[in-house]
Amino acid sequence: MISDEDKERVRQATDIVQLVGETVELRQRGREFWGCCPFHHEKTPSFKVDPATGLWHCFGACSEGGDVFKYVMKRESLSFPDSIRYLADRAGIELIEDRSAARGPRKNRLIEALTLADDYYHTMLMRGRGEGPEAARAYLAGRGFGSDVCRRWHLGYAPGRGVLVSYLRGKGYSPKELVAANLAVERSGRLADWFYDRAMFPIHDERGRTIAFGGRILRPANNAPKYLNTRDTTVFNKGKHLFAYDRAKETMAATGTAVVCEGYTDVIAMHEAGFTSAVAALGTAFRLDHIRLMERQRVSRIICMFDGDEAGQRAAERAVQFIDKTSASMLCVVLPDGQDPMEFLSSHDAAAMQAQLDAAVPLMDFVFSKRLAGYDLSAPGRRVKALDEMAQLLAPLKHSVLLDEYATHLADALGMDVAETKRVIREKPVKAAEPEPQRRREGATAAAVAPAAPAAGVPFASDEDGYVPVPDDYVPADAYEGAGVTPAAAAPAPGAPPSFSRMLSGDERMQVAVERELLSMLAAMPDEVRPYADRLADVMWADGRHEGMAWAMLATPEGSAPADAVVAAALVEPDATQILSSGRVVSSPGMDVREKVEFLVDSVELYSCKRRVREIKARLRQAGDAGDRDAEALFERATSLQKRINVLTKKLSAVVEQ
Repeated sequence: MISDEDKERVRQATDIVQLVGETVELRQRGREFWGCCPFHHEKTPSFKVDPATGLWHCFGACSEGGDVFKYVMKRESLSFPDSIRYLADRAGIELIEDRSAARGPRKNRLIEALTLADDYYHTMLMRGRGEGPEAARAYLAGRGFGSDVCRRWHLGYAPGRGVLVSYLRGKGYSPKELVAANLAVERSGRLADWFYDRAMFPIHDERGRTIAFGGRILRPANNAPKYLNTRDTTVFNKGKHLFAYDRAKETMAATGTAVVCEGYTDVIAMHEAGFTSAVAALGTAFRLDHIRLMERQRVSRIICMFDGDEAGQRAAERAVQFIDKTSASMLCVVLPDGQDPMEFLSSHDAAAMQAQLDAAVPLMDFVFSKRLAGYDLSAPGRRVKALDEMAQLLAPLKHSVLLDEYATHLADALGMDVAETKRVIREKPVKAAEPEPQRRREGATAAAVAPAAPAAGVPFASDEDGYVPVPDDYVPADAYEGAGVTPAAAAPAPGAPPSFSRMLSGDERMQVAVERELLSMLAAMPDEVRPYADRLADVMWADGRHEGMAWAMLATPEGSAPADAVVAAALVEPDATQILSSGRVVSSPGMDVREKVEFLVDSVELYSCKRRVREIKARLRQAGDAGDRDAEALFERATSLQKRINVLTKKLSAVVEQ
């Protein structure tokens, strides 16, 4: 179990702008940074990062928000504890975890064992004697990898026969640790090496630490796979890591281009020839998480170098489903004569390879041309069959904005009606599609799309209840759970730009909206809101969670940093970071800070007074007897509240006249 102290150490050591900036191109606007949301596709920036509070929020389609841990949970598809461990590793912080909990070996112990195994395998390749090491050296030399290349890439040889287990046990590693790192496996009650008689390719994380291996068999054996990879472990996930990413990421960032190959030897050959943005998937199909990893380097072009055989064609077709899930252009290169990159470079120079990369075609164009070339379209029935098969290929894009373009392309190629082509595509079930990472926190509810930039000014309109300021969009249905409030059908999204142009009647859902704006202001500028604590003490909050958060933040010492106020709120409300990240009034133009705080406090009090009046009216209707003393007291209280409502309404309406 990770202590609260360690969690806060990690939070304070993490620069949220730098963290988000690994994936998102951010531009500063005042105290905040803005960019396009990394969790859905958009052209207009609606994603806000506030370095003072350490919070982020999307005001677009996904309406997500939170702190650094929530961001890593979403970006890396991690649990909350693992997000802390991820950021701790990134910051070089050693966590002290409660070992009484039923957990596996510590992550750093596994990486240490894997690093020792890497060194051991490399020594066996470079200095080992006998048939095995010689066969490994001969195999690698046959691929054009001499001793210098083997040293640069730390290639190795795994002899098997339990020698690695014996070596690491002598270094103090337990059987449980070796199995957890997938360096060993239990067979017939004994511990055996996982890799046996193979040329070894070490796999590193983005920091260059050894986290896994790929092993290529040297001599055919019954039922033995040609390549054997480390299974998923605590430190390695083949669906999230890329071979040579640690070496390629700088070139990706500098050039905006990533080259995806299909094998370890292809990547090494590409790097040795000067194409240092090359990577490869690790024993699995190319996945969306791999694209997300490359997007951290802000790549604008992803060139897939598929083999020219049938397997390469299938790989290209599987990649089609990601075209609309990245802002990068998905391109494709198939080398001549069915060669892979290593084979091509063995007989061509770097200039020839560069010419191939320069001639990369859009992935969908390649898939279309290859597929359609295999059909006989001379008869209507054959065109119908081609449409059916091509529709299955395009099914993952049935809800994409790109569907019109691709359906028109397909309809033209087959001589068919565009509308009918779209219908067939939309009716096709999506098979074996790569699911997108979990976008929504458990229990969260999607909200409506919000405008991208804050509007200036605070215009008002009136209705039968008077002047009622409300943000243009607000509030997800889950905000009302436990509060006894029923959301309206068209409830706007949390934290929308505060144009305040809509004046709605004062019901609870609109009070929730203004409460959240006030809480966001309190988190960002706690000392500016403290003078209003007495007024807030009399507020009848629409959402009980908000009241607890407000008093937790107001209880922080004067001079506390915004990040400390956020931590205080999070201690009393698990959803605090999501709620506090959604405010827009704090950064909107048109008023100074004091005016904004006054405006929000007045608005919250106005809603509170109206709610109290409605409650009193309900109690008066129940009382029935006009002479009842309790009813008389209630009537006097309602009269007093109405006077306050009139004062607040006049005060708020005057804002628009300034």
